[in-house]
Amino acid sequence: MAYIKKKLSNNGKKAFRLLMDELKISMREAQKLIDKKRLFCNGILVEEKNKFLDGLVELIIYENNPKGLEVVYENDDFAVVEKPSGVLTHPNGRNCNYSLCDEIWHLWGEKACVAHRLDKETSGLLLIAKHKNAQIELKTMFEKRLVQKSYLALVKGKTKKEFIVDKKMDLTKDYDAVKTRMQICENGKEALTQFYTLEYFKNLDASLVLAKPLTGRQHQIRLHLFHVKHKILGDPLYGLEKIQIEQILDGKMSEVERIQITGAKRLLLHSFSLDFIYKNQKFSIQSQKNIKDEFLKEGLL
Repeated sequence: MAYIKKKLSNNGKKAFRLLMDELKISMREAQKLIDKKRLFCNGILVEEKNKFLDGLVELIIYENNPKGLEVVYENDDFAVVEKPSGVLTHPNGRNCNYSLCDEIWHLWGEKACVAHRLDKETSGLLLIAKHKNAQIELKTMFEKRLVQKSYLALVKGKTKKEFIVDKKMDLTKDYDAVKTRMQICENGKEALTQFYTLEYFKNLDASLVLAKPLTGRQHQIRLHLFHVKHKILGDPLYGLEKIQIEQILDGKMSEVERIQITGAKRLLLHSFSLDFIYKNQKFSIQSQKNIKDEFLKEGLL
């Protein structure tokens, strides 16, 4: 999503009034734009809504750059899409030229938003709220754990047919801003994940597992599998040295080297299914991707 500066006419109005008149928006929406540091006068950031503007007034706006997105299901309130690996859910700054918002806003307008998040390298199903009421209801459902999710992952080693990891977790104490990292700890938050082995690939010494998180902690599946010695192939974070993490995150490690170090050129984790009840109707939506074959192409073969 590219950021561009749009010139606004200037007739000596207060900042909020100028935005309201130019963009035909409410005072609340105008204040939001000012709070988001999007308004400038003569190149200087405008931070006060009552400031009189005199000179060149510019507003930073987003310009959608859609590349195409697979929609799995859609109705008047929400949609379910297939998020590709490597795509941010939200733009992370003005240097971010593309994120899922480019697709969402292009298809359904700026009132549409994601109802939950997936990490950048995690692919698969993502639920999109098309309007504010749907956003509130769907996000509340996630908070109350009324949405059952499952994931597919290709992991190191031969896993048991079925197993459960019940280990509390929290932010690691040595988190140093390189990347959010979690740890298993006795005083952490409850975290429970069920795992089912679907297939073992002897030539890779890797297992395809179905993971069902019964709680919604950040990095829960990744950390639980790492804890039981079955790290997800391609994981750019757990089990690596800080310098290796930085090289991967900064795009300075080659695909060949990353495969050698992590087992794959991307995190082999895919959001596979979403099950929930919305407005008294039951929805059970599954990914249409042949993710097993995609995983095997991304890994060591």
